[in-house]
Amino acid sequence: MKILAIETSCDETACAIVEDGTKELVSVVASSKDFHEKTGGVVPEVASRKQLEFIFPVLERTIEDYCEKTGISGKDEAIASIDVLAVTVGPGLIGSLVVGVTAAKALSMAWKKPLIPVNHLVGHIYANFLGEPSDIAFPAVCLLVSGGHTDLVLMKGHGDLVYLGGTLDDAAGESFDKVARMLGISRYLGGAVLSQKALDCGNRGPAKLFPRPMLDQDNYDFSFSGLKTAVKRYLDGGERDISCTAREFEEAAVEVLTAKTMKAVNNFGIKSLLVGGGVSANNRLRENLKSETEKAGVKLFIPEPRLCTDNAVYIAAAAYFNNTTKVSEEIRAEPSLNIMGLV
Repeated sequence: MKILAIETSCDETACAIVEDGTKELVSVVASSKDFHEKTGGVVPEVASRKQLEFIFPVLERTIEDYCEKTGISGKDEAIASIDVLAVTVGPGLIGSLVVGVTAAKALSMAWKKPLIPVNHLVGHIYANFLGEPSDIAFPAVCLLVSGGHTDLVLMKGHGDLVYLGGTLDDAAGESFDKVARMLGISRYLGGAVLSQKALDCGNRGPAKLFPRPMLDQDNYDFSFSGLKTAVKRYLDGGERDISCTAREFEEAAVEVLTAKTMKAVNNFGIKSLLVGGGVSANNRLRENLKSETEKAGVKLFIPEPRLCTDNAVYIAAAAYFNNTTKVSEEIRAEPSLNIMGLV
């Protein structure tokens, strides 16, 4: 089964075609990142205008690449070979989501294809199902860690998710980005820059300079606003080593993320840990989770870095594993969707 998926939850305009939820055939992503760097953050109106500008070129490029890769002779034949459409319906920027959902509705009606709504966060989980997912055993624990979300979820099976806990204030990725701005090393999306800068510290600087928020509390919740404040107070104290400050902040955040995640894994007797979201590309987090899961005898699944950030490939995968066996006649007849609905 071939699914064409659209993802427009923030500042990426993405489209992909995936076969049977595991085989990526085509993926196209256009980003308005350069525009948001000028303002130091995403301006929702700018993001939605760029979504509107990019959506049809991205769709056309996806079909062209699909024809080239598969040897299909033309657009009509390509469309005929697509079985289902899928689209992100939230969470995200409302203006950006409207562009993707409206385009998907129009294509569903014009092409007479069923349309499946996909929750963006659920999509991040399914980046782990690309390729060969047979080793993933349920129940599993999922760590969703990005610029907007930090959540722990118990996954009993496809479509059977239980929320365990999450951040009470800032998301981990947001904290990385804001600390990078405090350090003066990046105005926008500075998490990766901060991690690179942290490598320059080496063994210099004090250990455990910053607190580990909520680490000892018996729950699965997180809090990163206090950690961010601790960094600011430290920097306000005088001249500081930027690279070692970056390293100590990263160590604090990663230690909390790892400890809370492994608490959930151990408490529920889990054999599979799935990680998703932009921060899952962080090398220090990957190293820590790999070390801890090996000790616990748990299989760790983390997508390759390009699938950690927003894309339509995992939206197609989520649609396949959750909905394709139960696409209703109602969806086929009227693909009008609640824009903030869940899978």
